[in-house]
Amino acid sequence: MQFTTRFTRLAIAGLALTLTHCARNPVTGKREISLMSTEQEIALGKESHPSIVASMGIYENAKLTAYINEKGKAMAAISHRPDLPYQFYIVDSPVVNAFAVPGGYVYFTRGIMAHFNNEAEFAGVLGHEIGHVTARHSVRQQTSQLFSTLGAIAGTIFVPQLGETLMQGAQLLTLKYSRDHESESDQLGVGYSSKIGYDARQMANFFSTIKRIQDNSGQAVPNMLSTHPDPGNRFTRVNQLAKDYQTQNPANYQINRDAYLRLVDGIMFGEDPRQGFVENNMFYHPELKFQFSVPSGWQYQNSPAQFQMGPKDGKSAMILMLAKGNSLDEAAQNMVKELGLTVLENGKTTVNGLPALVVISQQKPQQQQGQPQQQQSAANTLQIGTYLIQYNNGIYALHGLSAATDFQQAFPSFKRVSESFRTLTDPDKLNRKPDRVYVKQVPRTGTFRDAMTALGMPSSRLEELGVLNSMKNDDQVQQGSLIKVIAK
Repeated sequence: MQFTTRFTRLAIAGLALTLTHCARNPVTGKREISLMSTEQEIALGKESHPSIVASMGIYENAKLTAYINEKGKAMAAISHRPDLPYQFYIVDSPVVNAFAVPGGYVYFTRGIMAHFNNEAEFAGVLGHEIGHVTARHSVRQQTSQLFSTLGAIAGTIFVPQLGETLMQGAQLLTLKYSRDHESESDQLGVGYSSKIGYDARQMANFFSTIKRIQDNSGQAVPNMLSTHPDPGNRFTRVNQLAKDYQTQNPANYQINRDAYLRLVDGIMFGEDPRQGFVENNMFYHPELKFQFSVPSGWQYQNSPAQFQMGPKDGKSAMILMLAKGNSLDEAAQNMVKELGLTVLENGKTTVNGLPALVVISQQKPQQQQGQPQQQQSAANTLQIGTYLIQYNNGIYALHGLSAATDFQQAFPSFKRVSESFRTLTDPDKLNRKPDRVYVKQVPRTGTFRDAMTALGMPSSRLEELGVLNSMKNDDQVQQGSLIKVIAK
């Protein structure tokens, strides 16, 4: 939300000056209407970076950070826009993803770094993300949406994650633009990674890993409605692009499998339990020492800034976050003021011995500039049931949200969750260690399944390990070759 608001402010400020301005796209060479100057792109990236760090966190690994900066700067130097102040970061997320924002800010999750199996795969995705920046895809996307939304577009490599909705109707044209941008970035990724010496066919192979992750998670969407081309289609196209490039530019292109695997030896895998985890319908936060229930069947998403969850029907949701204030009353006043709420009722209580304040409020529907005045009704009014709980020198806010029409039905669930908040004392949860990726030598020649069994990996994790290593159970592995396992 903050990211989009900042972009909108920047874009509108420059709209009058740039509406009639045409610039030559550095990649295509074509002249096109531009809504942002290079300076504005850089300013947007600089402004958005703190919000990205706040929501995801930075993964602290000096060796990997130095590596992506070395490769990133080498690739930026041969790109179509070498003068941008590129910056490269690994964010603390288990999701397999990479994304870029205008101005040269490029982000890889630790999840995707764990899933690469050689330097060439990484270089291909790096080139793809730099391609989003050099081809000014965010700017071009905004131009196509000039009279609708001026929201920021981050160039990501995968399908939408939990809670995001597919665009429909007239917005299908915008989706087509996005697919075109992804395809253009794939082509740039092939060219950029090849120019710094890597075999871009490995970039194509990584789309097989993406496809497998997508299929296992059940997140596949019809290609027509996806903002990104189908990974299977991308494998075929990128593989052909790589072959064509290498035919036209013969060279000794590198893969560097072992060197990359040694780089990721010890990287954290999956959720970081120190930042909270869900187990048996309970959310535990070892560092902050609290827990509360998660209703069965609800989806959830955790980040350093907040924990979100809700039923699959999307009619309600709950958010846990820190409230601003040194007391319950001050936190309530700040909340009402900042969110523009109308308080319907409030009262003090206790939650498992902790002082608490319950506030029931409503937020009027937001009027969009240039749109007809919207008549307020229970259906378009957001109603919020908030439990403010004082705990360990902080005030925690558990917000339950739904339309006013659904609030009476949703509130009992909000109440049960909020009143389950309590101190975490279980040593097993407090001392939970994260999974990590470790690189081992294959003990003897045989199948991937045999190697995993010999290395003590449980059969229940074979598919997960297969995805991590980009291998199938019956693939042959050689004695002494390097392979990834998962352990505490």
